[in-house]
Amino acid sequence: MDASAGAEVRDWARPIERASLSDQAYSAIRNALMRGELRPGERMRLRPMSERFGISMTPIREALLRLVFERAMTVDERGTVTVPQLTLEQLLEIRMIRMDLEGKAAAKAAECATPEDIAGLEAIQAGISGCHARQAFDEAVHLNTEFHLALCRLGRLPITYDLVENLWVRCGPILSHLYDAGVPENWDPHPHVRIIDALRRGDSEAAWTGIRIDIEMGGQGLIEHVART
Repeated sequence: MDASAGAEVRDWARPIERASLSDQAYSAIRNALMRGELRPGERMRLRPMSERFGISMTPIREALLRLVFERAMTVDERGTVTVPQLTLEQLLEIRMIRMDLEGKAAAKAAECATPEDIAGLEAIQAGISGCHARQAFDEAVHLNTEFHLALCRLGRLPITYDLVENLWVRCGPILSHLYDAGVPENWDPHPHVRIIDALRRGDSEAAWTGIRIDIEMGGQGLIEHVART
């Protein structure tokens, strides 16, 4: 199934006009990594990127080297910066850490989430369900990231959130393969719905369990993809 079927092509790069060009380029590229808008193996060529952002190549180069230093990008002997391909061992390690950290954040969120917070998560999940219905899987990947990060923010654990966000930068590009096999048939209800219900009840244990199941079940297709490649 074509993962881009029914999805509009989104250009994540926008012209940059204010100061701190390198910082802004870094943030834009980092967000694109985190939200699956850049694909594994994609080359980050300076001239085309500087044209897309509307700035010179120097701040783009600085932003990319910063991401290389953080191991969110790789650079070869010719100086070409590329979105890395995760190995199976790396993906499994990231999944294990995410299950732990996001589980703790979800449990904490169940203690302090307001009705408005929960309504925000429900709106994101409604968007994901709509994407599934029309097979707009690229957009669903983006909203899935939004759901997980929003849930983590609700835990009011800023250091944990920063760690989780860094993990999403590392694994975000491979999420373009999240729906290679379509929508899992055994999601009834979707794990996100179970998590939202747990937050509404203030059930920390159920929220912890729900996010761990979501990461494990939802990421199975990614593990199979990496194992094949």
